[in-house]
Amino acid sequence: MLRQLLVTFVGHVDHGKTSIQDYIRGSSVALSEPGLITQSISCTKVPFSVIEKLCKGLIDTKKIKIPGFLFLDTPGHASFTSLRKRGGSLADIAVLVVDINEGLKPQTIEAIEILKSFKTPFVIAANKIDLIKGWHSARLSLIKTIESQAQDVKNQFDNKFYTLVGQIYEKGFNAERFDKVEDYTKQVAIVPISAKTGDGIPELLTVLTGLAQRFLESNLEFNAKSPGRGVILEVKDDKNVGTYLDVVIYDGHIQVNDQIILGTLDEPIITKVRSLFDSKKSIKSVEAACSVRVIAPNAQDAIAGAPLVVANKDIDRLRKEVMQEVKEVVIDTGKEGVIIKADSLGSLEALISLLKEKKIMIRRASIGNVLKKDIAEACSQKNQLNRIILGFNIKNSRAEIPVIAHNVIYKIIDDYEKFRVKKSQELESYLLNSLTRPCKFVIMPHYVFRQSNPAVVGVDLLVGLLKTNTELMKKDGKPIGKVKSIQIEGENATQVEAKNQVAISLPDVTMGRQAFEGDVIYSNMDEDDFKKLKTLKKHLNDSEILVLKEIAEIKRKTNPLWGV
Repeated sequence: MLRQLLVTFVGHVDHGKTSIQDYIRGSSVALSEPGLITQSISCTKVPFSVIEKLCKGLIDTKKIKIPGFLFLDTPGHASFTSLRKRGGSLADIAVLVVDINEGLKPQTIEAIEILKSFKTPFVIAANKIDLIKGWHSARLSLIKTIESQAQDVKNQFDNKFYTLVGQIYEKGFNAERFDKVEDYTKQVAIVPISAKTGDGIPELLTVLTGLAQRFLESNLEFNAKSPGRGVILEVKDDKNVGTYLDVVIYDGHIQVNDQIILGTLDEPIITKVRSLFDSKKSIKSVEAACSVRVIAPNAQDAIAGAPLVVANKDIDRLRKEVMQEVKEVVIDTGKEGVIIKADSLGSLEALISLLKEKKIMIRRASIGNVLKKDIAEACSQKNQLNRIILGFNIKNSRAEIPVIAHNVIYKIIDDYEKFRVKKSQELESYLLNSLTRPCKFVIMPHYVFRQSNPAVVGVDLLVGLLKTNTELMKKDGKPIGKVKSIQIEGENATQVEAKNQVAISLPDVTMGRQAFEGDVIYSNMDEDDFKKLKTLKKHLNDSEILVLKEIAEIKRKTNPLWGV
């Protein structure tokens, strides 16, 4: 027996995911959305009779075995991966919706990366062809409609279409218009459509049906009598019924009074189904694939994205299985890394996957808003670049450490990489200021203001940065003490840059003995400072790097391995 094909619609906000589904189901959900943006995940069962009606003449109905589709709509600003099951994405196939006039946008790219990581097959709906200047809907098949356009309109269409093909190629996929695809296992089909006029919608449904029949039929097989398995989409509270769960059942069946196991962050919950609702109507049982509202006692700790399994038998085995599925995602490594949080299990998995691709270490990953223990753990990290919390679709709480929280994963990663760059620069700047800097100056003739105790002389700073308390040495490597004070134009200074002439005091120098007019003097750094400066060379100019080499040459006259 075959169940409905689970289809998820993903893509950038406002590119038309809900509008496409509205056209198919003859509804107007998109027009009732706040700001015309989908605010929550929703499911729509589309029976084959609807597909048959829309695709008349394109599909041989006698050969079709699938009973229809279950559409999973997702907010454009959230991750569809809260829809997951053991072994991958809950969706059998995805429709990546792209505005053909805008091409790939940040959330589209994110969706592609997640589809790739879950190995979810997908087709591309290149929406809004009706917005191409001069386009007219001919109420014919898509190919004939395209051919009926004026030549300049066809040119515009081809330019936009193959720009999109190029962008998809850059993301690692070969794509082509659906009627030109030679091998659906190697090429991604692009179906140009208009959710407004309906152009291309029958062809999109035909492609989905054909792919399901040819490649996904084995995935759709299920036993209607087997214990149900599902994914918790959302956990909500109602003042009349208490906690309830919106669930997609993807295998088997579930009925009132069934014992069920629900995934949580700790021990799984074992409870019983008190009631089931389908579109606000009370029902006794339901089988895959469908969405259903489940009311069960003690379900408040269940988490979105976690499994729900019917467990009238084999309770202990199934409990361990559910617990293991959650643990596979929730990470507690005990190593250095960032703390990450997300609103659901699937979202957390998506965030982990994309962070790992960027080689960003993770200390711990869990579900929910930022807690005090998360802050304490982040603060305890030795590496200051890891003293941060990254959150997907959570509240950005005020904490004594940075919290980067967004509802788009790429934005989290982008902002974190900016944070790393800025923080690294701050840390390097702090380290640089603590080191002896390379500098080189000459004691100017006729500018000895005091011979000793301390000697006060005028110097011409040729290269580098001279700071008070800098240890000094002559060209032969002999140390001559440190700089006690610096004056520039009669004002005291703690440091001075090259190309300045200043007066300095030298407590350990008697002019005419340890130093002479015209002497070239270098900063006398220790080996540890030299090695650290070598790692910070990007902060030094070419002249300072040259002086650093001169200092090393002076030191290596007595110790050939100095600084190596």
